[in-house]
Amino acid sequence: RGIGEDRPLDFHSPYGCSKGTADQYVIDYARTFGLPAVVFRMSCIYGPHQCGNEDQGWVAHFLIQALKGKSITLYGDGMQVRDILFVEDLVDAFQLALANVDRLSGQAFNMGGGPENTVSLIELLSLIGDLHGTQPDVSFSDWRPGDQRYYVSYTGKFKQATGWAPRYSATEGVRALYEWLGGKSQPVLGLEREEVAVH
Repeated sequence: RGIGEDRPLDFHSPYGCSKGTADQYVIDYARTFGLPAVVFRMSCIYGPHQCGNEDQGWVAHFLIQALKGKSITLYGDGMQVRDILFVEDLVDAFQLALANVDRLSGQAFNMGGGPENTVSLIELLSLIGDLHGTQPDVSFSDWRPGDQRYYVSYTGKFKQATGWAPRYSATEGVRALYEWLGGKSQPVLGLEREEVAVH
């Protein structure tokens, strides 16, 4: 089913704590001052125009490293599971939230790919290998403090409120990002944040 909004928040890290603080500020401003605002507790978002790193944007990071022929470091055993959401599906959710902001204001919604779009890190690497024709080079390192082994969003609350559901499967979305990055025909060389071409 995934983790719902009714589950107590557990931030795990200073980064998570900062997100939780922002979440509460928005909800309190909406309640106290009537600010029309909705909170999205976003899981792993990925898609074109993203240049990820090991900590944020890891789907794009894995693809970029594979296309550059560089090793990918997995912390832990690689069996960590996440739900991933393609950016176009997130944009659809933003538009629905804006269109319904008066009705939804002051609420928090988990936003991710949900149980239908889960991958382990190892599964993502296998998918990348299938797309690229060769398996990425992988090295393993110790677990990092605060790493979560499992996180999958339950997105049913927002679906019930608006009818929203992801249109892209994990496989379709990863393929779209792979193709945007150049795929097999145009390997990404020297790709850094400031060097991303607009496609």
